[in-house]
Amino acid sequence: MSKEFIFIGGSDDFLVSRMAKALFEEKTCDLTDDFSKEIINGTSGKVADVELAVGRFRQAVQTLPLFGDKKVVWLKEVNFLADSVTGRAEGTLTQVDALKDILDKTDPQSVDIIISAFPVDRRRSFPKWCEKNTDFRLAGSGKKNENILQPLVEEECRKLGVSITEDAREMLEAKVGGNTRLAIEEIRKLATYLGKGNEVIEETLVRELVPEFGESNFFEAAEAFYSLDLPWTLEAIRRHFFNQKDGRGLITTLQGRNRLLIQLRVLHDSGEISLGGRGLSSRDLQKAAETYARHFGGINDKSNFNVFTQNPWYLGRLARPIGKLPLRKLIDFQTQFLKTFEEIMHRPDEQEAVLRDLAVRCLG
Repeated sequence: MSKEFIFIGGSDDFLVSRMAKALFEEKTCDLTDDFSKEIINGTSGKVADVELAVGRFRQAVQTLPLFGDKKVVWLKEVNFLADSVTGRAEGTLTQVDALKDILDKTDPQSVDIIISAFPVDRRRSFPKWCEKNTDFRLAGSGKKNENILQPLVEEECRKLGVSITEDAREMLEAKVGGNTRLAIEEIRKLATYLGKGNEVIEETLVRELVPEFGESNFFEAAEAFYSLDLPWTLEAIRRHFFNQKDGRGLITTLQGRNRLLIQLRVLHDSGEISLGGRGLSSRDLQKAAETYARHFGGINDKSNFNVFTQNPWYLGRLARPIGKLPLRKLIDFQTQFLKTFEEIMHRPDEQEAVLRDLAVRCLG
């Protein structure tokens, strides 16, 4: 079989979809007959959905256009190649074998095929077969913990004719919680706000115009606190309580970041990890994980109780002030957070004042 059909996978659904969509548009740009291009949705929640998607795909590649044009078929958003309940089901594996058979028998001179899938368990036979027998492409490097946002943001800025400072980019990435789709939309918004003649996106603009998404709702106050900047921290607390009345979530965010910093501080002091101009060495972190990860009670999902479940780039960013934060100070912070949480329970109507007092005690 010649490598005519294209398989696109990766660690981020937005990047995979964007690459596949661009390729589909490129291959169909000269086709005037709508019957010469077809899109099949491969998203499946159960085995019956997989059967339906594979059946529709078979029909699409076997039904050629009326006027002899080459047909382009895109099987998109395939999720049944993942290490999931549906992906492991016997019925799904049977359908994947059927999909392989369809691909093997399709004439590449008559049909161009694009398959985009996320997530993909590359340990399985079908992805391995695709790597050997097809045009196999990865959106990003395909690594789960890679920092894919930096090149994506910089590329979008170039397209829009703007630039972004490093501090502004890092703040944007933190505010959108690592979500690539949100990052792109916010860059477009910021570029539109700047208009012509103002070509640099600064940190101040990101802070003012980009909302905080998901778990990053308390990002600014936490960032200010661990920058050891008391005036900024007090202002961030004021802004927090301008829109919200409860400070418990903010305390939880501070505690979570502090747990990670305690673990990083211990690893750093013991010589297990090093920090340089490029942040935390992912190789050091991996080596430390091989030694110590077993002591975390089987915690494998992302958690601030286990430093080894975190993105190395994110940890490197958190660890920047670690030189000014000895272990004793971090442990003191944790004690102060606990006292503050208890005080909030006793003074629920004075939460802003309680948190301001916390900032002054820790940073003053």
